[in-house]
Amino acid sequence: MAYEPLYVAYLIYFNRDRDYFECHEVLEELWLKRDRDPLYKALLQVAVGLYHFRDGNVRGGRIMLKQSSEVLLRYPADTLGIDLRKLAQEAADYAERLEDYDRQPFAYYDLSIRIADPGLEQEMLAAAQSLPPNVPQRRGPQRPDRARH
Repeated sequence: MAYEPLYVAYLIYFNRDRDYFECHEVLEELWLKRDRDPLYKALLQVAVGLYHFRDGNVRGGRIMLKQSSEVLLRYPADTLGIDLRKLAQEAADYAERLEDYDRQPFAYYDLSIRIADPGLEQEMLAAAQSLPPNVPQRRGPQRPDRARH
């Protein structure tokens, strides 16, 4: 099975680079292309939730991770070539820990998406060769410099 290149890029940015802003950028494009499919939106929200928490926005991280896990848990465990159930449960657990963050703070940690389809893993390896890491990672939208006249 051939996977959407934008989806493959999302997985590379998520697992290899931990660049959750770039994950948002590529998966939003696919989400719009797929008529706002809730599965892609939920995958996008996992990355956005991690991005927010890593950036110090506990509330934003909690909301995104909780919403994403609620949607992802509705899908079969093995969806889109990944262990979706594991990701959904980890996002739910993360959101639950963030609920109590004021009383029990903890250090930020990344999640990884377990690849279940060897074909997807091969596509990722091939795509990663031409997809250089964003160093340094983007921390927000980049706008072209405006020349002053």
